Amino acid sequence: MTVERAVRIMAGFFVLLSLALGVEGSPIFVSRWFLAFTAFVGANLFQSGITGFCPPSFLLRRLGLKDGGSACSR
Repeated sequence: MTVERAVRIMAGFFVLLSLALGVEGSPIFVSRWFLAFTAFVGANLFQSGITGFCPPSFLLRRLGLKDGGSACSR
C-alpha cells in the first residue's frame, strides 16, 4: 500500500464515521458536533489538493509506507 492510497482510505473512513456519529437518523448517533469533524477533514483534503502539503503523509512514511503517486509527495 502506498502513502497516497492510505491517506485516501483514512480520509474516507473519517468522513463516513463522523457522518454516522453526527446525523440524527443514524443508529450510532452521538452528537451533531461530529459534523464539524467532517468539515475539518474536507478542509484538509481541499488544502492538500491545492498545496500538496499532506500532514498524515509524514506519519504514514514513518510507519514504513512507500511513496506512490503525486498527491502526498512533499
